[in-house]
Amino acid sequence: MADLEAQINVLWESRDDLGAVMTEDQARDVVHEAIHLLDSGAARVAEVIDGEVVVHEWLKYAVLLLFRLSKMETIELGPFEFVDKIPLKHDYEGARVRAVPGSQARWGSYLAPGVVLMPSYVNIGARVGEDTMVDTWATVGSCAQIGARVHLSGGVGIGGVLEPPQAAPVIVGDDALIGSRCIVAEGARVGEGAVLGAGCILTATIPVIDAESGVELSRGVVPEWCVAVSATRPRAFPGGEFGLLCVLVLKRLNEGERHEKSQLNAVLRDHGVAT
Repeated sequence: MADLEAQINVLWESRDDLGAVMTEDQARDVVHEAIHLLDSGAARVAEVIDGEVVVHEWLKYAVLLLFRLSKMETIELGPFEFVDKIPLKHDYEGARVRAVPGSQARWGSYLAPGVVLMPSYVNIGARVGEDTMVDTWATVGSCAQIGARVHLSGGVGIGGVLEPPQAAPVIVGDDALIGSRCIVAEGARVGEGAVLGAGCILTATIPVIDAESGVELSRGVVPEWCVAVSATRPRAFPGGEFGLLCVLVLKRLNEGERHEKSQLNAVLRDHGVAT
């Protein structure tokens, strides 16, 4: 893999004149080999190591080079027609993935065994872990990293990021539950076992505040094993006082505690938050 990484780096440095380092066919073969690693799950764009997000930039280079090297093609699927540069994934049965009609995943995304795709979309470079459900009209953006046994509820928008290549993607930890119509974008992180109540907006600049102490815990990072909801906090401006978005951590869960829907509803009802 180190040799492949070196070749991708050379191509990226010469991206405005690929012919100076190899033929177009050779470049395409090298890039396709890297994309196949993403597609099969043998490599990933980013991962958390010792609490820090590590981005493997060369794999992002490969995705960006793929767009340069690919030509627009018409793709026909039953009565549907698409015009794109990147083909869709196939052989869901072989991958042990359940894909409901209307779901789409691009080649270069990885879907682990047990994933369920309702009518939804998974973009290139994304990784979706074992037994995760991508529910109806949810989207998983390019290079987003979704853990195992996660539930992305209906209409969830997980943001994608390809450029700049060093930018960290959204990362959602194992066993998390992302409520309906949540937006998680700009490299935000949701910790293992965390629950986001419906309608949360979480970006890299959104404050995450502890409800008990009022202390700001982070910007754009929801801690592990907690229940968090969308809220506002007052800020004074020359034109008046306005409520700016924040995410409020309502409750801490014991590590490994499952967030049954009934338990989640009880927690949120106690605090007057709709699910």
